[in-house]
Amino acid sequence: MTPEFAPFPATRLRRTRKSDAIRRLVAENALSPNDFIWPIFLCDGIATVQDIPSMPGVQRLSVDLAVKAAKDAYELGIPAICLFPYTDRSKRSSDCAEAWNPDNLSNTATRAIKDAVPDILIMSDIALDPYSDTGHDGLVENGEILNDETVTALVRQGLAQAEAGIDIIGPSDMMDGRIGALRTALERDGHKNTLILSYAAKYASGFYGPFRDAVGAANTLKGDKKTYQMNPANSDEGLRLVARDLREGADMVMVKPGMPYLDICHRVKDAFGVPTYAYQVSGEYAMQMAAAQNGWLDGDKVMLESLLCFKRAGCDGILTYFAPRAAQLLNG
Repeated sequence: MTPEFAPFPATRLRRTRKSDAIRRLVAENALSPNDFIWPIFLCDGIATVQDIPSMPGVQRLSVDLAVKAAKDAYELGIPAICLFPYTDRSKRSSDCAEAWNPDNLSNTATRAIKDAVPDILIMSDIALDPYSDTGHDGLVENGEILNDETVTALVRQGLAQAEAGIDIIGPSDMMDGRIGALRTALERDGHKNTLILSYAAKYASGFYGPFRDAVGAANTLKGDKKTYQMNPANSDEGLRLVARDLREGADMVMVKPGMPYLDICHRVKDAFGVPTYAYQVSGEYAMQMAAAQNGWLDGDKVMLESLLCFKRAGCDGILTYFAPRAAQLLNG
């Protein structure tokens, strides 16, 4: 119901905008470091930093430096990080067995970070693309991405990550039935408190290009991912996917990409009222950085505005590469 306002001049809506103090007092949404999950890319080596040209300011880090990054994040008040490995090509295969190697990059980093910063939350990626010789999120046979066989592999991957000490697993593969299978396996093997943050509404988007550079999947990807990731034209389907994943045991859900899909974020939060997240993906980050570096936009101002819009849409948090810089600004 729309409220009735007294006519002008009794009502002057600018009164509540006239100073910084009153604007803060009546603000409907606020942003803080507590809202961020910081994605970190991993690489082999010691004291190794690898620039990612399509993501200015973002690097792949060896495990020792990822530990330092986690310490920095914790000191900034960022509650969680998310690990993404760049797997050496010699370890990529059609069966993706490196995904459940207890000593792969992701699991090794998880143990090291937990030893050094036990109170920071670590989220992992559940998908096969960093370990596949095809660049797909699932197992491939005769050009078809296999659903059920992939789910079996994802369960092995999830259990290996849980054994390493992961706090939150993030299934990003978009296979049918994977949330239920993962939850059942986690409960069976004693990982009853491991959280699942499901990439429930993940779209077959053109905004993922820089990320695929970062994890080394860009040059290996054969074909596209339209048979398992969502059609950007669809909205109602996203709600059906969220409902399914919640029924199967997801604790939290995610919409990906972020800003082009704020309507989906809003619909999900409004319909389900569960912890809802968005991933401000690599393409969104790269566009803002390119515009800022060219002097076309005020980088910090646009960064904070873009992050606040997720809160306004109903998100409880955001996966963003801007997390450390945003936290520094918000901390003053």
